[in-house]
Amino acid sequence: MVNKQIALIILMPFTLLSGYAMTQVGYLGILDYHRYSPAGWQVFTDLGIALVLVLSWLIPEARESNRNPWPWVLVTVFTGSFGPLLYLITAKTTSPQE
Repeated sequence: MVNKQIALIILMPFTLLSGYAMTQVGYLGILDYHRYSPAGWQVFTDLGIALVLVLSWLIPEARESNRNPWPWVLVTVFTGSFGPLLYLITAKTTSPQE
């Protein structure tokens, strides 16, 4: 339950920021911005590494929860952090075992 709440708290402003950025430069413009400098390459590479690490957790966790991991992988590849955040929000809540 806590993971869902945290994911929602992060997702709401992140969605607004992403929407604003896309209205200003478009989807490809967000990627294009990072092409022109080593600093941009570093940020883009860092994001890629972080998302691979998240997917290394998400895929086995989804399988353990009887969820198909591949839609979440695709959403993550094309939208970044939206994939893991939405995965956490849509996870079935389990009650604590007594």
